[in-house]
Amino acid sequence: MSDARRRLSIAPAVCIWLFAAAASSAAARTGPDGIAEVRLGSLPPEAREVHAAIVRGGPFRYERDGVAFGNREKMLPARPRGYYHEYTVPTPGVKTRGARRIVCGGAAAPPEICYYTDDHYQSFRRIRE
Repeated sequence: MSDARRRLSIAPAVCIWLFAAAASSAAARTGPDGIAEVRLGSLPPEAREVHAAIVRGGPFRYERDGVAFGNREKMLPARPRGYYHEYTVPTPGVKTRGARRIVCGGAAAPPEICYYTDDHYQSFRRIRE
């Protein structure tokens, strides 16, 4: 077998391996708190808009935006009461507040850290800018 043919026969396997390694590394990326991370730019546009409003201090669409988040599920790192605040991320086509939220900790604007959930606090991903 010629060198050119050998390289062509190996190329698909190398591509598959590189793709799998990249996907695995992206999925496994976690922050220092051990919670999976998500890039701000990969969130839905509504979440990016809410995050921008949080950083600038408002205004917010929903009356309950900015209320203290109790972390009763203990999914986020333990912090004193009042550290976390939650904000609604609108879901297109849903008349209620829906399940999507951003929960931020620390100072009001800009916050120290923010997390995104699209399943009403069943899981969180740390937002990475």
